[in-house]
This record gives sequence, C-alpha cells and structure tokens, in this order.
Amino acid sequence: MSALEIDVFWSFRSPWSYLATPRLRQWQERYELDVRFRAVYPIAIRTPEFFLQMNPLWPSYFQRDLVRVAEFLELPLTWPNPDPVQQYLGDDGRPRTSEEQPHIHRLTRLGIVAEEQSRGIEFADEISRLIWQGTANWHEGGHLAEATERAGLDLAELDRVVAAEEDRIETRIEQNQADHEKAGHWGVPTMAFKGEPFFGQDRLDVLLWRLRKEGLQDRA
Repeated sequence: MSALEIDVFWSFRSPWSYLATPRLRQWQERYELDVRFRAVYPIAIRTPEFFLQMNPLWPSYFQRDLVRVAEFLELPLTWPNPDPVQQYLGDDGRPRTSEEQPHIHRLTRLGIVAEEQSRGIEFADEISRLIWQGTANWHEGGHLAEATERAGLDLAELDRVVAAEEDRIETRIEQNQADHEKAGHWGVPTMAFKGEPFFGQDRLDVLLWRLRKEGLQDRA
C-alpha cells in the first residue's frame, strides 16, 4: 500500500502551528505518511483588518489558552523576539500590520523551498522551535543556519534559490493560500486529507483516527 498524504497549511507566525509541528514530524517518521508542508502567510499579512474586528475578549483568552496548551504538551513557549510579523498599536489599542516586513516574507519563502527539497515539515519544526522557544534575536548570527542544518538543509542554498526565483515562489505561496481556502478553512494549522479539513492542533488526534481508518500503517 502506498503512503497516505496530508496537506498542512501552516504559518511561521502561528504559535498553534508551532505546537502542532512536532507531532506532524513524528507521524511522518513513524507512519507510511507523506506530510506535505504548505506554507502560507499569516492572517496579519493576508487579512490585517482581522485585528480591527476581533472581539475584545479574544486577546486575553488567546494568551491564556496558548500558555496552558503549551504546558499541557510540555513544549516551551515564549512570544518571539523579534515577532516574525511587525505590528504596532493604533490609537484605539488594536494592532496594525506595518508596511515593512523584514522577516515573514523570507521565512515563508524559505519554507516553500524547503518543501521542494523534501524537508518541509522538518524545516518548519526546527525554525518554529527557534522562534517560539525563547531564542532572542533568532534572526541574527548563526541561529537560522544552525536550525536549518538540523532540518537537513543548507540555509545559504535556500536563500540563493529564493533570491533567484522570488516571483515563482510567491506564486507557490499564493497557490497554497488558494488551496487552503478550497480545503475548507482559513486558519492555521489546517490539515487536509481527501477533501476533509482538520483545523487546529487540537484536531490532530481526530485526524490520526481518520488516517488509521484509511489504513495508516507503521513504516517498516
């Protein structure tokens, strides 16, 4: 039987994506399963007006839930320094997305190339651990290069491809975002299997149940 396949629509700014990724990487290693990493831009880039429309209760609940889920999963969690998406507070106290974005475009494009080199979920796992586990100035020095090496890739090579093929890579990101919507959800992480979306790290157990019903097997 050939390996089953899932698409994972994922953002480098999403802590929920970070919390899901170790399990997705483990699944690919343990099971006859291909995890297709589909990097998309975060909602702050795709839909920046979201933060102007959200319920005032959303930020406090988001923070509380995020901290307890990370503790439950026994994964370190610290808000990134710097944030992959640059934002500022407006006069109403709500976040606005800055025009200048020095990090999120590079990270997302690198993720596309990593998947093209068959190490997408590995790259996502190592880079998100770097960003979300408290590494200050994760974008400086050798931090990104070392994390990329742990994923089995070479950062300089990835950067060269991004610089040479930026337009093509942006087209791939746009296609991922279109396929994300077609899969049936807008948030990340969304896992899609045979036309069925599973939104959120808290649906991974349900997805695993579905995969097993479809014949998921351990790797030999």
